[in-house]
Amino acid sequence: MKLIFRWLILGGTLFFLAKALKDHWLEVTAIRIEPAEWAIIAIAIGITLLAHTWAGWVWTWVLRDLNQPVHSPKFIQIYLKTNIAKYLPGNIWHYYGRIMAVKDAGASASTAALSVLLEPLLMVAAALIVVILSSIFVAENTMAMEIAQILGLLVVLCAIHPWFLNRVLSLLQRLKVKKTTSQQPSAPSHIERYPLRPLLGELGFLGLRSAGFIITLFALCPLNFSEIPLLLEAFSLAWLLGVIVPVPAGLGVFEATAIALLNHHYPAAIVISSTGLYRLVSILAETVGATAAWLDGVRNQETEVRTQKSGDGS
Repeated sequence: MKLIFRWLILGGTLFFLAKALKDHWLEVTAIRIEPAEWAIIAIAIGITLLAHTWAGWVWTWVLRDLNQPVHSPKFIQIYLKTNIAKYLPGNIWHYYGRIMAVKDAGASASTAALSVLLEPLLMVAAALIVVILSSIFVAENTMAMEIAQILGLLVVLCAIHPWFLNRVLSLLQRLKVKKTTSQQPSAPSHIERYPLRPLLGELGFLGLRSAGFIITLFALCPLNFSEIPLLLEAFSLAWLLGVIVPVPAGLGVFEATAIALLNHHYPAAIVISSTGLYRLVSILAETVGATAAWLDGVRNQETEVRTQKSGDGS
């Protein structure tokens, strides 16, 4: 049923995207990107790459909160190298790679699983916070709406409190370990304090990813500063659905949601082109990050081999 549900979602989103592209094909093909606009897109790629690098650094904060001393540059490399695996069918292989890397560093299977479960949960919480806060500035809200937004924000902040989160993670942790490893789960790990620093870090990640999307849109049409809250809300909600819907890397889900949210605020051709272009920006940034991390790892290994040989020779 899960596989059928996944294919139904993917088929529905692709049908929606295909219909939107068909209805606005002439307008989309009429868009021309000048060299200056390509330079702006290059900036968007750089910012998106910075976002993924920052996310890898935040992951090391999560590991340290779990009492796992790690070498930040090494684990940022691991994060970038495994990040590209989220496009593979199953949508778990980037988690599998990180679990194995943490285990190889000496952690238990439960701690390794907890680290890769807590990181996306904090991302989801950060996205919900951005959506709630941005919605305050997007439209005129009634008193009831403002109270609902404040209550929603409190619910999100309470949901990641260790008292609640440890109970949820202990269940998810066992399921993730059984799915991604052949070993039996060890004694469950737990969070000892409120993950404030990693949460703030994930808010920074969402801010950088949103900036990459906004800059990509800016390359195709002029924007006003007053439109930033709307774009933050639309991107965060589209990104959130792309994460929680069981489709590899949110392919199609992010684009369909962004188009549906922004279609009434910008020309349809601009929205379709910018979402498709941002997917390309994101893939390029992730590919560059994975390649750079791999090359740096190879260089470090060669340096270690030369150092060891020179030591043996002496």
